[in-house]
Amino acid sequence: MTEIVILEAEARDRAGKGAARATRRAGRIPAVIYGDKKEPVMISLDPKEFGRQLHRAGFFSHLFDISIDGTKHRTLPRDVQLHPVTDEPLHVDFVRVSAHTKTHVNVPVHFENQAASPGLKRGGVLNIVRHDIELVVAADSIPERIDVDLTGLDIGDSVHISAIKLPAGALSAIGDRDFTVATIVAPNVRLEEAAATEEGGAAA
Repeated sequence: MTEIVILEAEARDRAGKGAARATRRAGRIPAVIYGDKKEPVMISLDPKEFGRQLHRAGFFSHLFDISIDGTKHRTLPRDVQLHPVTDEPLHVDFVRVSAHTKTHVNVPVHFENQAASPGLKRGGVLNIVRHDIELVVAADSIPERIDVDLTGLDIGDSVHISAIKLPAGALSAIGDRDFTVATIVAPNVRLEEAAATEEGGAAA
């Protein structure tokens, strides 16, 4: 199960762009909690604490217990608006979830047993097609990561979603095709792809 992060927040009494700008001038990040057929709650966050969480791997797949004056709201981060120049967070959206809420979430992929892949041993390259996979899963069953076993894979082999064991009750959000997650390619194929990319960039 994914980690549950406790995040302290302060209530805001006003919504709107002017109130959000005032919150930022006060040195905090405006945010909102919505969903679950309840009224939205306007909050503000400490930028240092939120920044530490934002830059951790799997931010959007972690559950957050947001504490406001002792009351906790179980949420998932849904959107972070960033400043176009500084990349500082300007506003954050959180959606309420309960234990059995079915949600769409992108879960990072972790590749293991690379030393047991004959193709990689022979100089092949792991070509990652998808660094994360979108799942439909209950909020209390979101995995921290999806493990992909590379044991026995040779050059030319591919890993498809059908070969990956997902957590109980979890489904791939893409259900109409057996998409590729990664392939083992020959080194010269990777070099040719890189050369083609460079040539295309030069032509542009």
